[in-house]
Amino acid sequence: MAITTTATSTSLTLFSHNPNTSPKLKNPWPWPRKLFPSSIATSTTNLSLSFAGNYASIFNNSSSRLSAHTLSTKSPFSAGDYEFYDGSSEVELRLQLGGRDIRSSKDIFVDANETSLTIEVQHSGSLITLIDTNCLFDRVKPAETIWFIDDGQLVVNLKKQDPYLKWPDIMESWDSLRVGSSQLLKGTSIYIIGESTEINQKVARELAVGIGYTPLSTKELLENFAKQTIDSWVLAEGSDSVAEAESAILESLSSHVRTVVGTLGQHGSARRADKWRHLYAGFTVWLSQTGSIDEDSAKEEARKHVQDGRLAYSKSDVVIKFLGWDADHAQSLAQASLSALKQLILSDKKLPGKKSLYIRLGCRSDWPNIKPPGWDPSAGDDVDISS
Repeated sequence: MAITTTATSTSLTLFSHNPNTSPKLKNPWPWPRKLFPSSIATSTTNLSLSFAGNYASIFNNSSSRLSAHTLSTKSPFSAGDYEFYDGSSEVELRLQLGGRDIRSSKDIFVDANETSLTIEVQHSGSLITLIDTNCLFDRVKPAETIWFIDDGQLVVNLKKQDPYLKWPDIMESWDSLRVGSSQLLKGTSIYIIGESTEINQKVARELAVGIGYTPLSTKELLENFAKQTIDSWVLAEGSDSVAEAESAILESLSSHVRTVVGTLGQHGSARRADKWRHLYAGFTVWLSQTGSIDEDSAKEEARKHVQDGRLAYSKSDVVIKFLGWDADHAQSLAQASLSALKQLILSDKKLPGKKSLYIRLGCRSDWPNIKPPGWDPSAGDDVDISS
C-alpha cells in the first residue's frame, strides 16, 4: 500500500533536504554538556516508507506547493543499542560501539541535515551504515551538530530548531508519534472522513487507541439510535436523511475533546459542502484511495482535488492518498495521518487554540477566519479575531 499525506491548511516543508548540505564531520569536538534524560529508546525504528510500502508528501492549500522526499530508515540497532535524551534545546543520541573495533575517530562519519541523519563507521576495510534516516522527529540545525566518543559510545548532539517541542525519540515512528501527539493536539478531536465507512472506522479506532483518545463511529451511533442498518435507512428514507442525521450527531460531538470519530462514507455529511459546520471543530483527515502508480501522480491528484474544490472532502485539513486497502493497513494510515497532523500543527501552533475558539463561539461556519462574538453570517462582516 502506498500513502501520500497532504496538509491543506498550512505552509510548511516536510522531509526536505537542506540545499546547503553540511559536510561529513570527521573530528569529534570536546563539548561541555548539560542534558537531562527524558526517555530511553525501547525499540528501533525500522521504517521502509517508499511507494512499495508507504510514502508521504505535504503541500498547502494556499499559494505555496511543497513536496517531500521518500521516508526511509535503516538501522541495525536493537532495543538496547542506543539511548536517547531530550535536553530542551538539543537532543542527544548515544550509540553503543562495543565490539565494532573502532580504532580512531577518523573511522566514524556523521552527516546531519535538517531532517536526516547518517552515521557510518569504517570496519575491516568496509563502510558500515549504522543509521540512515531522513525521518528525524523534527528539524535540527545541521551546522551545530557535534559528536564525540565517550566510554565506548558514539555521542551525537543535535540542536533542535524548535526548542519547545519535546522529542520522544530520535526518529519519527508510530511509537514516537503516539507519545508526542498530546503536546501538539492539546485535546483537539480528529474526524476521519472519506468514501469508505469501513476504512474510516478502522483507522479512527487504530488512531484513537494509539494516542489514548476515545474512538467513536457515527455509523454505530446512528444504527443504535435508529435500530436499523445504514443501508436499510438509505433504502427507506434516502441518503439525505442519513446525512442530516449524521450532521446532528457531529453537532453533538463538536464540543467533545480527545475523540477520534470515524464518519460515514458515501452516505455521510462530509460529502456535502453545506454540512461541514461542525466538522471544523476538530482536525479532519481525508482518506482518499488512488489509482496512481507512483508518488508524483498521487501528489498531483491530491493537488487537483484541493485546487478544484468541487469535492467537499477537499475542505479537510489533511489528505492521505493510499493505494489498495487491507485491514492490516490501518496502523500505516493512522501513522501517516498523525505525521501529517504533526507537521500541520508545527507550522501553526495556534491551530488547536483556534479550533477551541471556534467551538466556544458556536461553530458558525466561519472557519478559518473566525469572526467576533455576535457575528451574523448574513451581515458580511470581514472582521477576523482568529489571528
